[in-house]
Amino acid sequence: MAIKVLLNEDEIPRQWYNIAADLPSPMLPPLGPDGKPISPDMLAPVFPMNLIEQEVSQERWIDIPEEILEILYRWRPSPLHRAKFLEEALGTPAKIYYKNESVSPAGSHKTNTSVAQAWYNKQFGIEKITTETGAGQWGSALSFACALLGLECKIFMVRISFDQKPFRKVMMQVWDGNCVASPSRETNAGREILEKFPDTPGSLGIAISEAIEQAVTDESGKTRYSLGSVLNHVLLHQTIIGLEAKKQLDKIGEKKVDVVIGCAGGGSNFAGLSFPFVLDKINGAEIDVIPVEPYSCPTMTKGPFAYDHGDVAKMTPLLPMFSLGHDFIPPPIHAGGLRYHGMAPLVSQLAVEGLITPRAIHQLECYEAAVMFARTEGIICAPETSHAIAAAIQEAKKAKEEGEEKVILFNLSGHGLMDLQGYSSFFDGKLKDYELPQEEIDRALKAIEGLPVPEISKTGKW
Repeated sequence: MAIKVLLNEDEIPRQWYNIAADLPSPMLPPLGPDGKPISPDMLAPVFPMNLIEQEVSQERWIDIPEEILEILYRWRPSPLHRAKFLEEALGTPAKIYYKNESVSPAGSHKTNTSVAQAWYNKQFGIEKITTETGAGQWGSALSFACALLGLECKIFMVRISFDQKPFRKVMMQVWDGNCVASPSRETNAGREILEKFPDTPGSLGIAISEAIEQAVTDESGKTRYSLGSVLNHVLLHQTIIGLEAKKQLDKIGEKKVDVVIGCAGGGSNFAGLSFPFVLDKINGAEIDVIPVEPYSCPTMTKGPFAYDHGDVAKMTPLLPMFSLGHDFIPPPIHAGGLRYHGMAPLVSQLAVEGLITPRAIHQLECYEAAVMFARTEGIICAPETSHAIAAAIQEAKKAKEEGEEKVILFNLSGHGLMDLQGYSSFFDGKLKDYELPQEEIDRALKAIEGLPVPEISKTGKW
């Protein structure tokens, strides 16, 4: 029995998979302030054109440049693990596998796209990249990539995570990233928020506004913005995870996967693992595909499918996505990477189509799952990843009740060695479950009143 399934460097996928080419129903376009579809040129002040081309591409397979692969070889292909010891503890007939993205230099899946985005920016002549970060994993990953490629990196980190996770800031500093708490006084967006809400814990929506503002106001034209999730090209770069996983499962003779799971904040690690398997489902395979989010930020499970901005200051286009409203300030849970009001449009369209089944899980159950995982498999996972583990345990227990030998695959999107304060609060009994009240959701959704309403486009097959 294989405990770790490894691929050689020459087996690494050499193309990314673009699910936009295979959507059963086409995705709705992003809209500008006038309610009309935006053109690629309208994104040019924010992103380099070579990434904009990927954002709007309908090509199924996109080649990974050799220069990017040479950087990815530092940790890819990543291992696929059989969670045999967790299976034994649960007494389940299910086989549980997890893709271990915690082995990257920054400790999470985020490096898969940070390297790609930094490389494409460099090719376009960009010298500085601005971005936001929630828990700090994306900020760390982009700082790492910029350090390797000789770019300046400025990160606006959500204030609650900035305070809770000091060593994430040190990681960014090691890689020469300049990290400040958001909202800050460096931007108009930040100053306006602080005047209204001086004690705000911050949000990814606010931090995005600050990062975009700094990028588009650079008169030199040498600065662009980079996003760690949500957008099509970001999810594209992450599909190397699922493509490797398929090769690894095939290598040990696993012909069919029954359940695919990933935690979901903006959607990148979930998409990276699941999209190659969603393609199988589109073509007739029976697979349950489950994105997992916190009850305290239930974007897909309680939010409507709507046109909304990706940030508080409304600097992004209107995106067709599940949303809790761009003004939504999530509770300061420790899974900072899942505290986002919206969901990636591609992931949202798959949910509309019925190809994926979103699930919300409470914080305490997630930490209980993370501790069980650490005491069986040995890895201390990130609070975000604990949501995927909790769902995998739920599915393994279900298989035990039903007496089915299912194959369950989840993405271990990052380690939690920079997030030990959350574990400490859990052991000290300081963490509580928080289910977002409907009245708070209704209040936050007032922000999207008057915005265009997307038409629901689906085949009805799933």
